[in-house]
Amino acid sequence: MRVVIQRVTEASVKVHEETVGAIQQGLLILAGIEAADTDEDIEWLSHKIVQLRIFNDAQGLMNVSLKEIDGNILLISQFTLHAATKKGNRPSFIKAAKPEIAIPIYEKLIASLENALGKKIEKGIFGADMKVALLNDGPVTIFIDSKNRE
Repeated sequence: MRVVIQRVTEASVKVHEETVGAIQQGLLILAGIEAADTDEDIEWLSHKIVQLRIFNDAQGLMNVSLKEIDGNILLISQFTLHAATKKGNRPSFIKAAKPEIAIPIYEKLIASLENALGKKIEKGIFGADMKVALLNDGPVTIFIDSKNRE
């Protein structure tokens, strides 16, 4: 699983002009799921996200976690994070999981993030054409691949 994590002061997602998810201070997470993702990837990633010390402390240093600030999560599914661009100019999405595999993994990720954070998270609609708005704070943007664990 690949995620792009953005520290935000606010973020929202619309589907057909209707807001389906919105947060104030917290993390906007774009998640790309592949068929090889396991429960271990989900659990590791959820705990890593919630414990990342990327919020400022009193001295302005990134030293505080999402959980410590009682922040929020807006989770957006994004298969394009698995784009392969090595050959030609048209990306291939062969590594991205098909919906019948990806949806159950996405639902497990939601449950795992909610469990790790200790509260409900906001989310987009899997597979929908979504319009995402955010105010990146910092800016702070972090990429994590659960297969590389970096």
